[in-house]
Amino acid sequence: MLDKSAPVSSTRASGPLMGVRIVEFAGIGPGPFACMMLADMGAEVVTLDRVGAKKNLKSVAGRGRKVVELDLKDKAAVAQVLDLLANADALIEGFRPGVMERLGLGPDVVQARNPRLVYGRMTGWGQEGPLAQAAGHDINYISVTGALAAIGTAEKPVPPLNLVGDFGGGALYLVVGVLAALLEASKSGEGQVVDAAMCDGAASLMSMFFDMAAVGRWTEQRESNLLDGGAHFYGVYECACGNFISIGSIEPQFYALLREHAGLSDVDFDRQMDRKAWPGLRQKLTAIFKTKSRAEWCKVMEGTDVCFAPVLTMSEAPNHPHMAARNIFVNRHGVTQPAPAPRFSRTPSAIRDATTADIASLTSEWKAGR
Repeated sequence: MLDKSAPVSSTRASGPLMGVRIVEFAGIGPGPFACMMLADMGAEVVTLDRVGAKKNLKSVAGRGRKVVELDLKDKAAVAQVLDLLANADALIEGFRPGVMERLGLGPDVVQARNPRLVYGRMTGWGQEGPLAQAAGHDINYISVTGALAAIGTAEKPVPPLNLVGDFGGGALYLVVGVLAALLEASKSGEGQVVDAAMCDGAASLMSMFFDMAAVGRWTEQRESNLLDGGAHFYGVYECACGNFISIGSIEPQFYALLREHAGLSDVDFDRQMDRKAWPGLRQKLTAIFKTKSRAEWCKVMEGTDVCFAPVLTMSEAPNHPHMAARNIFVNRHGVTQPAPAPRFSRTPSAIRDATTADIASLTSEWKAGR
């Protein structure tokens, strides 16, 4: 039976944020992803894009928006934007510090028209600091936080896609900050600026590892720690077929099951938490896992408490039985994409298409709705 709380696709708004109005200034990366999440949760998101942008209305990260094309260098267009923002709940922008102010749309100007407005700002380095005006990308923002140095092989750091800076440390912290500020504004009647910087968020994500380092449970040498591939019982292994599996048998009872299902009778495997033994035990496990295909190991371990999973590609993941049963991926307009997350029991999120809109009509509609 399919999960009844599974997200749905709909042409109509659905979700816990229905009635919330957000104006997004078009950008790339974490800002659009944050607005995708807010739109999936029912917020009415209006994206202001440049004239001639030819927005892909079927893009995954751009779903659920009403798109308006404007020339923000035109004072008349800026006046229209201010009229729209007068009845908005939140604004999200991802320009370098000072750009919105030069456009005449900085927080002071906008909040003078709408004191309740939450002003969400997404940057890499933050609104101030020595690097605030410098260009950068995810890889740079996670470099200065200690995150990138801790991820990769013993030989060198490996970029973890742009999941840690752009989306984990950026978009998700922006969403949390905007929602928290909206909640506070509903009580105080006053908005505020949310300064979401990717370097801030990435540093915050490292909290547990700083905690472990403080008590001597984490070293700065990659592939020598519990969770970075150093431990033989927590990592990725190649199978006979060339595909990979992952194991995370940390707790003693799970490690015992790993030994049972993988046939690890060698007494050397008794030394689970002996860091000096890890390299040799990893070599032994590497040889053992290469004796069977990924499919064969799945038959042996999947669904047990070994803490096991096959390492799937993006094209394979939607077809995994668990992914399929929970409708974690959906197909819309011929594009396979992640369904909205998280799930809500009473006000389910929904994927909606992006559409073009007219700013004058939206302004009238929002004003009347107040």
